[in-house]
Amino acid sequence: MCTIMGYCGKIGGMQKVTKGLETTVSRGPDDCRIMDLGSGVLGFQRLSIMGLTPEGMQPFELDGSYAVCNGEIYLFKNMKDKLIKKGYSFKSDSDCEILLPMYKEYGTDMFAMLDAEFACIIYDGEKDEFIAARDPIGIRPMYYGKDKDGSMVFASEPKNLVKVCDKIMPFPPGHYWKNGEFICYCDITKVDNVIHDDLDNICKNIHDKLSAGIEKRLAADAKVGFLLSGGLDSSLVCAVAQKKSKTPIKTFAIGMDTDAIDLKYAKQVADYIGSDHTEVIITKDDVISSLETVIKLLGTYDITTIRASMGMYLLCREIHRQTDIRVLLTGEISDELFGYKYTDFAPSAEEFQKESVKRVRELHMYDVLRADRCISVNSLEARVPFGDLDFVHYVMSIDPEMKLNKYNKGKYLLRHAFEGDYLPHDILYREKAAFSDAVGHSMVDYLKEYAQNYYSDEEFAQKSAQYTHSAPFTKESLLYREIFEKYYPGQGEMIVAFWMPNKEWEGCNVDDPSARVLSNYGQSGI
Repeated sequence: MCTIMGYCGKIGGMQKVTKGLETTVSRGPDDCRIMDLGSGVLGFQRLSIMGLTPEGMQPFELDGSYAVCNGEIYLFKNMKDKLIKKGYSFKSDSDCEILLPMYKEYGTDMFAMLDAEFACIIYDGEKDEFIAARDPIGIRPMYYGKDKDGSMVFASEPKNLVKVCDKIMPFPPGHYWKNGEFICYCDITKVDNVIHDDLDNICKNIHDKLSAGIEKRLAADAKVGFLLSGGLDSSLVCAVAQKKSKTPIKTFAIGMDTDAIDLKYAKQVADYIGSDHTEVIITKDDVISSLETVIKLLGTYDITTIRASMGMYLLCREIHRQTDIRVLLTGEISDELFGYKYTDFAPSAEEFQKESVKRVRELHMYDVLRADRCISVNSLEARVPFGDLDFVHYVMSIDPEMKLNKYNKGKYLLRHAFEGDYLPHDILYREKAAFSDAVGHSMVDYLKEYAQNYYSDEEFAQKSAQYTHSAPFTKESLLYREIFEKYYPGQGEMIVAFWMPNKEWEGCNVDDPSARVLSNYGQSGI
């Protein structure tokens, strides 16, 4: 990961960008550069992944225009070759160096051309104006706000902006900002033509497109590792990657010292695919002592996100401490595409699709945010194969009738697509367990117990009443909100709401986001 920051104003920007970047050194520990452009300021903190030489340092410059980008542009060499034929030259092997030549050639149409996870800020020297953009899913973070004089400010994380802007909001994915307005260049959830195909053809395309998305993400000049929970999604990423690797990939799993559910399944997968596997064991003290740190780094009060971040943060911390790995592939985004335990209760295909659209559009505030922060705070880069744009667009277009759980097994299309020798059958068709629970049911229980003892009933009622947006509804949610407000005062609207099952559906009106409380959880916790 890297940090980008842009101050679009002539006065005071240098000091504010300098101070803002001091809060995210771990995102880009290798180098830092802040450039005063006269009309504004661009700042960049670098984590070297592609083009490791000093020439790959940003901001990039071309004919008086400048750009900073936190991103990974896949298959960028194809575009680079086209640009070279048009007369452009390049100083580095960095994928992001193609952005300014692309902007010169295609203007803002360039953003829809990128196969990338990115957030970028461009200063057009000829027009003396700033343009900012973010990838269609929001895998790379970006936030914005206004300084007191009205100057627009962009940054990778809200902590960069806390002392600059009164109100901080997430930059909308799939949009670019120009001349004071946000313009949608790609709605990844929009379906132009519903795919009515037979099961085998659909599953073949799922297999081929996901495999291609994984293969793209193996390219790096730095070392690559894999988070392996033992669940379906991360196991598939690891299995495909191992087939495409000449040497054993490095996989990492985490679990509680008392009741880790997924460690045994992760080891089963690692043994089957032949990966170089590492286990990290955590305790109740590790969880409770890390809680405030995790909420501070996340910038959220959402219960699900925080619970699931505990294990991920602690695992990534150990990877950073014990290895020289710089890139991690993860299994996020599959649930939003193929369904989760609660979508078994969807009353119709239309409702399933509506829910999927909502969840994909909001991913940048939940699972995607979790992966970015837990990984980047440990000076690592996250890559998310299930977020491959071609793959997401295809799965969103499949007739939702086929994605409903009519097969007695959730995510049947994905499972069927990878039948064969990728994974043991028991893993491929294993029931879904939420990551926060699969680290060990005790972890969530410890957090709930800690919060329960933190407030009296009277304190809970009194303190919860002061919040109007996303009001806390349990002692656990109040504890998280109060810690959030300590570091991000008055910024609760950055998160649209708590991630909860759709309460309008029968069987989903629950008071806890864990799938454990659903009637169909069944064998998931075994």
